[in-house]
Amino acid sequence: MGRITEELIRKNAEHNNCEIFSLEELSLHQQEIEKLENIDKWCRDLKILYLQNNLIAKIGCEGLEKLDLTVNFVGELSSIKILQYNVHLKEIFLMGNPCADFEGYREFVIATLQQLQWLDGKEIERSERIQALQNYPEIRGKIKEQEKAYCLKRAKEKEEAQRKLQEDEEKEKQKENRNKPGFNGRWYTDINNTVPYSLERKENYQQLAKKEKEVNKKTQDELDKEFWEKPTLFTPESRLETHRYLEKQRRDQEKSSEKKKHQKLPRTLITADGRVLNINEPKLDFSLKDDEKNNQIVLDLAVYRFMDTSLIDVDVQPTYVRVMVKGKPFQIVLPAEVKPDSSCAKRSQTTGHLMITMPKVGEVILVNRKANKPMKYPERKKLQENKRSNQIEKLEVDPSKYSFPDVTNIVQEKKNTLERIPAKPQAIPCAEEDPDFEDNLEVPPLI
Repeated sequence: MGRITEELIRKNAEHNNCEIFSLEELSLHQQEIEKLENIDKWCRDLKILYLQNNLIAKIGCEGLEKLDLTVNFVGELSSIKILQYNVHLKEIFLMGNPCADFEGYREFVIATLQQLQWLDGKEIERSERIQALQNYPEIRGKIKEQEKAYCLKRAKEKEEAQRKLQEDEEKEKQKENRNKPGFNGRWYTDINNTVPYSLERKENYQQLAKKEKEVNKKTQDELDKEFWEKPTLFTPESRLETHRYLEKQRRDQEKSSEKKKHQKLPRTLITADGRVLNINEPKLDFSLKDDEKNNQIVLDLAVYRFMDTSLIDVDVQPTYVRVMVKGKPFQIVLPAEVKPDSSCAKRSQTTGHLMITMPKVGEVILVNRKANKPMKYPERKKLQENKRSNQIEKLEVDPSKYSFPDVTNIVQEKKNTLERIPAKPQAIPCAEEDPDFEDNLEVPPLI
């Protein structure tokens, strides 16, 4: 059973910074509360109280303006008289309670709590209040008779619920005892003594075992469907039975999850024959680059940006690299052999990526190949001469090192000299010229 405690009120007063002395509105729905207590002492300024879906059978609380008791178990309707002196109470909800089915329920509430303005979300009219006050003596008698009948009914329901609960406990105890090592089909070994296994008791155990076997065949969904579709009475005991069923389901789920957690086998990273597997359990993006220029292999692993570096573990081996990210392995086989001692891992401050640089080994190690036998000097010299004779030697001239004449330019220059137009000969004046000399233009000049 849930009780109203100071811790419960503070937990539901987060909107008021968990302060309860100045709390004006409080919601305590679905808390399995059976009795209203101590609220008026701790929350003196409380004006609105929500108590839907609880186990409250009697009303008792002062200093409220609005009280919501929807879907509870208020059967003693006369208990609302305690709210007569609460002059601030303007609205109350009692729908979904057994008393709401009583004949004359609304008229009795209106006549008893004359300060109310709203009942079950419906406004109280003036004519309705006058009529309720006029019929109050007659209605009060009917309500008392219905309350007595309800109390007798509740006593039977409690007795039946108690008997059923004892049967369930006995079945559970028998089930536990059958699972003990001392039970062998003929004798039932108890903790304190050993009791002969009679024929009648044997038949009972056989029937229970048969029913249990049938129940175990059903799936959890079928069991849930059967439970929720089973017709039950609207009683506090049925509500508690539902609560116990849900609590049992929660415990079973916790046990199964804990069992699966312990039974989970470790992930296979390397097979029995020594083969390394490629694994990406954290599902991270990555790129593997073979940097031939710098003779190294670079792994870029897209680790989450805001992940703490202490949650990352790097292990570089000659043929593979393994990175544990929050316990989940990332493993990849390398295309070449690397030097683990010379490798380094760094994280980017901007992206958070993990950069692993792994230098490759200088020499390539060949596996399962026979080494060549050393040759003597005469045999090696003869082999080199044979190779030279089979090869065709070519002469290559580098014009930048040797200054040989360019034949093409020479031919071109000769051609150009033949095509030149001869210059006009100039007359060379004589040292002494005859004064009677006449230059005849028809006579060609001397060359």
